[in-house]
Amino acid sequence: MSSSLVTRLPAAVKLGVPLAAALLAAAACGSSSSSSGSAASGGNGYGGAAASSAPAAAGTAAVIETHTGSAGTFLTNGSGRAVYMFAKDPTNQSACSGACAAAWPPVITTGAATVSGGAKASDLGTITRSDGTKQVTYDGHALYYFAGDTSAGQTNGQGIDGFGAKWWLVAPTGSIITTTSGAGQAPGSSPAASKAGWS
Repeated sequence: MSSSLVTRLPAAVKLGVPLAAALLAAAACGSSSSSSGSAASGGNGYGGAAASSAPAAAGTAAVIETHTGSAGTFLTNGSGRAVYMFAKDPTNQSACSGACAAAWPPVITTGAATVSGGAKASDLGTITRSDGTKQVTYDGHALYYFAGDTSAGQTNGQGIDGFGAKWWLVAPTGSIITTTSGAGQAPGSSPAASKAGWS
């Protein structure tokens, strides 16, 4: 297009092209931020069940404490959700990723993890996962939730053999709990004794 033709175009046309480009750029930015926002709010893959029990806010530190049920005294997070160790994990390492981590979400901390109750601060640590997140460890055991536990006090993952090894609750001493009495039940079918012994 010659410069003489551009000068003869009406002012509205001259303004319209850059304005349209700016509006398209703004629309593209708006759609990408809303899609990332929806992925962040609902992308845990478990129908949102894990979100209320696991640390969610930026800068939130995981709390590991103890509770007592039919399997004995075991570690939980600060909301009372049971945490497990994977028998396949080497000391201070995780062998659980992909589909395994979807079924057994790692206990992640975004600040310094702390203890409460009978848990020992000297046994608490973290490892860095391949995605850069910090997973909480206890006495060298990487800790995980079980997606089948839907409320505090449930131990539906206890003794399950999945992804190549068994999953066990962890005692405050750091030893694994291999008692399966009243544990390993389907979600919602925990025996009354388990609820009665919850403290």
